[in-house]
Amino acid sequence: MDQRDEQEFAEYFVARREAVRRTAYLLCGDWHRADDFAQTAFVAVHRRWRKIRDKQALDAYVRRTVVRAVIDESRRPWRREKFTDVLPESPAADNEIGDTVATREALMKGLRRVPPRQRAVLVLRFLEGLDVTATAEVLKCSEGTVKSQTARGLTALREALGDAIDDLRPAS
Repeated sequence: MDQRDEQEFAEYFVARREAVRRTAYLLCGDWHRADDFAQTAFVAVHRRWRKIRDKQALDAYVRRTVVRAVIDESRRPWRREKFTDVLPESPAADNEIGDTVATREALMKGLRRVPPRQRAVLVLRFLEGLDVTATAEVLKCSEGTVKSQTARGLTALREALGDAIDDLRPAS
């Protein structure tokens, strides 16, 4: 890359790194792995920087790269999480934790129990604010698949959360 391309990439990286890292965290639930996934996405963009014609589509390309990296990583048998009843470290019970923090923690625990593809749809739709069409484009699937994965993901999230968050119950 020439100096101008390097400067453009550096500016894009600085502007978007925290948003990409946050998206990765919402998908995987671990800040260290989120850093790795964000780095993977930015390395992929850097490698193809000169070939990218539409710089307006960079966010979609990076988002898709992060989602695919998380899903691919979850498929690797040596990296699968094994859930256990006893955690090695449990946070101290503190009655002063705000409702917002408790709700976020419950939501993150619930999201970790949702299958990766459904988790990706939920994060993109509800936490990143994408509509069905944009989510389908990121995941390279049909809008019907996004809708069905959303419904299944919400059901799985409701089951994982149990009574932790009342607002996610169906309104029937």
